[in-house]
Amino acid sequence: MNDQAFQLTAIAIYFAAMIGIGVYAARKNQSHEDYMLAGRSLSPTTAALSAGASDMSGWLMMGLPGAIYAAGLIEAWIAIGLTIGAYLNWRFVAPRLRAYTEVAGNSITVPSFFENRLKDRTRLLRVVSSLVILVFFTFYISSGMVAGGVFFESSFGVEYIWGMLLVAGVTLLYTLFGGFLGASLTDVVQGLMMMGALVAIPVIATVTLGGPGNVVDAVNAVDPELFSLVGGGLTPVVLLAIVSAAAWGLGYAGQPHIIVRFMALRSVRAATPARRVGMSWMILSLAGAVTSGFIGLAYIQRNALDLADPETINLVMSQVLFHPLVAGFVLAAVLAAIMSTVSSQLIVCSSALVEDLYRVVTKRTPSQKTLALAGRLCVLAIAVIAGVMAIDQSGTILELVGFAWAGFGAAFGPVILLALFWRRLTNWGALTGMVVGGVTVFVWPLFGTGLYEIVPGFALNLIVAVVVSRFTWKPNEEIDREFDEAARLVREKDDTTYGAQPSTPNSATRVA
Repeated sequence: MNDQAFQLTAIAIYFAAMIGIGVYAARKNQSHEDYMLAGRSLSPTTAALSAGASDMSGWLMMGLPGAIYAAGLIEAWIAIGLTIGAYLNWRFVAPRLRAYTEVAGNSITVPSFFENRLKDRTRLLRVVSSLVILVFFTFYISSGMVAGGVFFESSFGVEYIWGMLLVAGVTLLYTLFGGFLGASLTDVVQGLMMMGALVAIPVIATVTLGGPGNVVDAVNAVDPELFSLVGGGLTPVVLLAIVSAAAWGLGYAGQPHIIVRFMALRSVRAATPARRVGMSWMILSLAGAVTSGFIGLAYIQRNALDLADPETINLVMSQVLFHPLVAGFVLAAVLAAIMSTVSSQLIVCSSALVEDLYRVVTKRTPSQKTLALAGRLCVLAIAVIAGVMAIDQSGTILELVGFAWAGFGAAFGPVILLALFWRRLTNWGALTGMVVGGVTVFVWPLFGTGLYEIVPGFALNLIVAVVVSRFTWKPNEEIDREFDEAARLVREKDDTTYGAQPSTPNSATRVA
C-alpha cells in the first residue's frame, strides 16, 4: 500500500465515523426542537467542544498557521483577541443567554429570542435577523467548502471542484441525518482531532529540527522581526493592523453557531464547567496553530522546500513528518476543522428558514413531521447555494471567514449584549442597530482605511441601538419581570425550568 492509499484509508474511516454519528443522532431526534436545539440538554463538555469546533473552522488549521508563516507573530493578535473574546463570552453571555432564552418564551433560535425578549409584535426583528443569518452564513459556509477543495487539491492533487464537492457532500449527509445533536456529537470528535493534530505537528517538527533553539535560528535567518508582536515597530499602520486583528474578539457575542450552544446547555449551572473545558481546548489549539506556522517556516527553510501556498503548511508538514496512516488522520483533523463549522452553520441557517421565516408567514400550525422535513430541505438548499458560490474560488480562507465573522459580530453582537444586560433596549433600537451594523460591514471596506470592518460596525450598531431605544422605550411589566427572572436564575444558578416544557426523559441529548 503506497502513502496516498494509507492517507485515503484514514480519511475514509473518518468520513464513515461522521456519517455513523449522524445516523445515531437521527435515531435520538424525536421532535423538531430536538433537531434544532437537541432538547436543551447538552453536557458541559459536549457544549464546550462543540462550540470550539464550530468556532474554529478551516482557518484554525490552515488560515492562521498560514498567516503566521507569511507575516509572523503580528498575526497572533487574532488569536489573542479571540481568546479574550471567547472567555468573556463564556463568562458573561453563556449563563445569561441560557437562562433568558428559556424565560423569554422558550426561544430556540437567536431571531426568536430577539422577538420574544423585546415583545416585537411587528415580527420585523425576527425576519430581518433571519435574513442576516442567511446572508452571512452563506458566505461562511462557502468559505468552508473552499477550504475543503483546497485541502484535497493540496494533499492529493485532486481537482479543486471534486474535493469541494466531496467535503460538502459528506458534511451535508450527516447534518441532514443528525441535526443539531449530530452536529454537536461530531464536533466533539472533530474538536479532539483538531487539538491533537495542532499539538502533535509542532512537537514532532521541533524534535525533527533538533530542538527549539534550531527553530528560532531558522526563523531568524528568514527575518528576525517575525517574532515581534509589533513587526517592524509600532507605526500607525502596524497599530491599525493590531487593532484590526485583536478586534476579532468583538465578534463572539454575535456568532449564532457559537451562542446557540449556550442555549442548548442542560442548565445555567453547566456554563461554568463548560467554560473551563472550552477555554482549555481553545488555548491549546490556538497555541498549536501559531507555533506550527513558525515551525513550518523553519522546516521549509532548513530543508529548502517549496511552499506555493502558506495556508497549506500544516498539510505539507503532516505528510513529511508522520507515517502515512497517521498523516491521514492528521489530514482528517484538518477536514474536521472545516466540516464541524459548516455543519453547525447549516443547522442555524435551517432554523432561521423554518423557525423564523416559514413559521412567521404560514397561517397554520405545521406538524412536527412537517417542520423536521422542512428543516432538512432547508439544510440541503443552503448547502447547494454555498456550493455554487464556492465553485469560483476567490480570496483566502481567512478573508472569507473574516467577512462573515465581521457581519455577525457587527449585526448581532451589540444587540445580544444589550438584550441580555440592558432592560431598556427596544425592538426598534435593536432593529435599527442591527441594520446599521450589517450594512457597515459591506460598505466600510470601500473607504480603504485598512481597519477591520467589525470595529466601526460594532460601534455604530451599539450607538444607534442605544439612542433609538431611549426615544422609543415604554414601560413593560412583562419585559421587566422576565429580565429580573433571568438575572435571578444566573445569580442563583437556579436549574429550575422556567416558562417552558422540560425535555422528555427520552430527549435526544440525554446521550450527550
